[in-house]
Amino acid sequence: MAARVTHLWRHPIKAHGAESVDRTVLTAGRTMPWDRVWAIAHEAARIDRGGDTWQPCVNFSRGAKSPELMAIGAQVDEAAGRVTLTHPRLAPITVNPDVAEDATRLIDWVQPISDPDRARPAFVARADRGMTDSDWPSVSVLNAASLGALGERVGQELAQERFRGNLWVEGFDAWEEFGWIGRRLRIGRAVLAVREPITRCKATTANPETGRIDVDTLGALDAGWGHTDFGIYAEVIEGGEIAVGDGVVVE
Repeated sequence: MAARVTHLWRHPIKAHGAESVDRTVLTAGRTMPWDRVWAIAHEAARIDRGGDTWQPCVNFSRGAKSPELMAIGAQVDEAAGRVTLTHPRLAPITVNPDVAEDATRLIDWVQPISDPDRARPAFVARADRGMTDSDWPSVSVLNAASLGALGERVGQELAQERFRGNLWVEGFDAWEEFGWIGRRLRIGRAVLAVREPITRCKATTANPETGRIDVDTLGALDAGWGHTDFGIYAEVIEGGEIAVGDGVVVE
């Protein structure tokens, strides 16, 4: 099987919805367009309202703390700068999180699906770069064969959305991606430098259709392979368009 891109995902509001796209244009030193543009800071966040710098994930509402968030779907209207969110327990909402009134509506919308025993959603934050979990602008690359191996370990098929990746690739052996650290990936017109593995959190234990915890993904990773890593972070060093179906070359 020739190595290729099978899916592209973006997450306009960090931890609040995933959207599949057919193509995108990567820029050197930047995150994937429309990925983690916004994040929802909780009431215990140690950040200032109105700031525009990257902040650690501990400041934000996330699926690791409120698993029902994992069932949110998203769709971006790029021209209008608006995001439509859906959830099986809620009516859909369309907002421009940069608009104060819409930001307030968004905070109200997520309250019922946020863990009441955790710090509550408080305000919308935005960075001058994507609010990724890494402290540098990353694009995540995940291997379909590794997902298949983990699914076999837990005895069920696992959805890609559990892992909030940007690029999914096939045509490689399971866990081969960890051998790419320090190497480059040529995909479409872009080149990415692979920098580090992605250590996973409890968000991956929640079913993205229901928002309910149903699989001990972390325990399965540790028992099967002695780690809790899944996927790799890469840095865009040469920009360009990439699309589903593009070949993947490891250099």
